[in-house]
Amino acid sequence: MLNRIDKKTLSSMDIVFMLSLFVLLGASLLILSTASYNLIEDNPYHYVKTQAVWIISGLFIAGFVAYIDYIHWQKIIWWIYGANIFLLLLVIIVGSSAKGAQRWIPITSSISIQPSEFAKIFIIICFADFLVKRRGKLNTYRDFIPPFLYMLVPMLMILIQPDLGTALVFGAIFVGMMLIAGANPKKFCGIIFVGVLIVGLGFFFHFAANLPWPLSYLEGLPLPLQDYQLDRLTSFVNPGGDLSGDGYHVLQSVWAIGSGGLLGKGYQNGTQGQLNFLPEHHTDFIFSVVGEEFGFIGTVTLLFVFCIFLMRAISIGMKSRDFYGLLIVTGVVSMFLFHILINVGMTSGIMPVTGLPLPFISSGGSSMWANMMAVGLVLSVGLRRERNMF
Repeated sequence: MLNRIDKKTLSSMDIVFMLSLFVLLGASLLILSTASYNLIEDNPYHYVKTQAVWIISGLFIAGFVAYIDYIHWQKIIWWIYGANIFLLLLVIIVGSSAKGAQRWIPITSSISIQPSEFAKIFIIICFADFLVKRRGKLNTYRDFIPPFLYMLVPMLMILIQPDLGTALVFGAIFVGMMLIAGANPKKFCGIIFVGVLIVGLGFFFHFAANLPWPLSYLEGLPLPLQDYQLDRLTSFVNPGGDLSGDGYHVLQSVWAIGSGGLLGKGYQNGTQGQLNFLPEHHTDFIFSVVGEEFGFIGTVTLLFVFCIFLMRAISIGMKSRDFYGLLIVTGVVSMFLFHILINVGMTSGIMPVTGLPLPFISSGGSSMWANMMAVGLVLSVGLRRERNMF
């Protein structure tokens, strides 16, 4: 499975892609050094040190994945898919719980892994192969059923944990890869529109009151979500109506970003973050710290680097030597783009709070390693974009 990488192959590496990655990793350490400074009194840089460990080890993981010719993953696709299901099942059976969710498998007393993070990478590898074999055969509604069921199995296992945010990421990966794989755009987008409409109506009737007959029978329509999940998904609409829960968190985040102004309050001079008014400001709400302490200039700069990173990844995918490589990069870009849009949106108060971290920036070992595996896949595609002649 390991192919020798010579100087000619290394010359194919996208330097801009790598530079943008290192800028993001450096920004992570800088932002965490202020975002987590007051979380542990006797060790203010604990999260910075652990993040550095995750970054260094993650770079080795990315290098190892890039060293493997991505085409070889197709030979063990069902092993990868089976391992993915096994790990997700293991979480349900022996996983540890925290904050109302059972998402982690304990390794030691202080270290746990979150299989749902790696599940995103595994499903990209597997689903790309699944779609390659159905290229040109995604024209009817019936053709959409097998890919949907293929993706549905791990999605349901993640929803059981429950982890709605990651399940939504699976949905974004599914949509992005299906469209690039050649799914009939009118029919496929029509299904998406109907699905969004049904979900929207479900929320409307769940919270509706005093509807005229016969719609009154649909008032309080039950939804397959926990109460705290409903609160998270709806608090951004009227955060002032829930000042003791998620609405309070949204308001604190919006105030933090807004108070930063053009240039920000300065490094470690934020109030919402430094005084711990912001929830999870080293993970889910870390973008709020960027807005408060580095201002509009800081947030725009960070988003600009993300934009370069994604654009170079897209360029790598478009130059792929085969359709499988293109679909792998499509899945990776869809995953990163959805994470960024949702995280920035929820911290800005314009999207539901789903608990998705900001890629490469938020603290977290499983997230960093999974992201680095994704980077390795993109590099693997980019390093082998020229077809071998012999």
